[in-house]
Amino acid sequence: MSTESITPVSTATPRPSEPRTRHHQIVVVGGGSGGATVAARLCRKLRNPDLAVIEPSETHDYQPLWTLVGGGVVPKERSRHFEIDVLPRKATWIKDRVTRFEPADNRVVLGDGSRVSYDYLIVAIGLKLNWEAIKGLSVDQIGKDGICSNYLYDGCEGTWRTLQEFNGGTALFTNPKPPIKCAGAPQKIMYLADDHFRRRGIRQRSKVMYVSGTPGIFSVKEFAKTLNEVIARRGIETLYKHNLVEIDPAARRAVFENLDNGERTEIEYAMIHITPPQGPPDVVKESPLADEAGWVKVDKHTLQHPDFPNVFSLGDVSSLPTSKTGAAVRKEAPVLVHNLLATMNNRPRSEFARYDGYASCPLVTGYGKLVLAEFDYDLKPKPSFPFDTTKERRSMYLLKRYGLPALYWHGMVKGRA
Repeated sequence: MSTESITPVSTATPRPSEPRTRHHQIVVVGGGSGGATVAARLCRKLRNPDLAVIEPSETHDYQPLWTLVGGGVVPKERSRHFEIDVLPRKATWIKDRVTRFEPADNRVVLGDGSRVSYDYLIVAIGLKLNWEAIKGLSVDQIGKDGICSNYLYDGCEGTWRTLQEFNGGTALFTNPKPPIKCAGAPQKIMYLADDHFRRRGIRQRSKVMYVSGTPGIFSVKEFAKTLNEVIARRGIETLYKHNLVEIDPAARRAVFENLDNGERTEIEYAMIHITPPQGPPDVVKESPLADEAGWVKVDKHTLQHPDFPNVFSLGDVSSLPTSKTGAAVRKEAPVLVHNLLATMNNRPRSEFARYDGYASCPLVTGYGKLVLAEFDYDLKPKPSFPFDTTKERRSMYLLKRYGLPALYWHGMVKGRA
């Protein structure tokens, strides 16, 4: 761990009758991809930044790598750094969580009861994994009895163990109705699992099945065409518009609800990879910042809150109608920083930058194969490379395996890319 990194602020518990208040010009709530990236960019732009990041976790995860951890390609430790080494040194790290937003008073309340006031607020706390929404399931069961999930740091290692222990039968992969973070992740691990079963010679006594709450395999038709060809070639069975609502671990039986008519279907499995339902954190959903669905309400182009102009948001917690991916955050961050600085300098909205909804999903379709899906709000492809990225390519797999993690740790969260 670097000794030159920022030092977290001590948060001693005050007397309830006298809540302590501190002030920072800019407060960033959340030290994940979005929070770390905008904090780094702002610290590079401002001469003497008075910026605080509120984040309770001591570690910072690069979650896109968890697919490859679950597929046995890399160890999970490669996906994790210390938070103190990720955040910019010029920032103040408040190692606590926000329990209440009070935007009318320009302040937030922390877990220790103290308050932090601000001139400008950036909300980037991600989303909530609602494991409890699946009847019969608890997080403690992940990695046991044929149940696995790549949506946990410890869980993705259990996925690889589950694939190794699988000896035939139905391998079930679920995807809830959106929104979820990295909507391609539920199917990526399925393709790697199918490859693994073929290498072990057990695919002929196995059935690989994908059950999803979405109406199809992917929302952008150009990439859906390729993915449907992959599914047909591999003999994978699909069932769409069905949501996992219950699981019986002892009987190894999953129950799905038809989203059109409410009818229920039971499927027995030998192993199941579960993607949990996801939604806004309670602290946001219950705040004045939330829209009707519970996300931080922002203009989809400027990332500014329409009711509180000194509040901005990006990433998974925002109401932006695009895929919740790290690649989207990378494009959202410079727009947010530009518009926040414009607001601070009283510049007109005509000078604001505009976000076009760019998102990217590197869809691993097997070991050494990847379809790089890039698109905008209109679901039109937005390729970054001068070739057809709707095709499976080894070069794009290598980009995900080696290039994107390096870009993330040394470029994006450092405010350089």
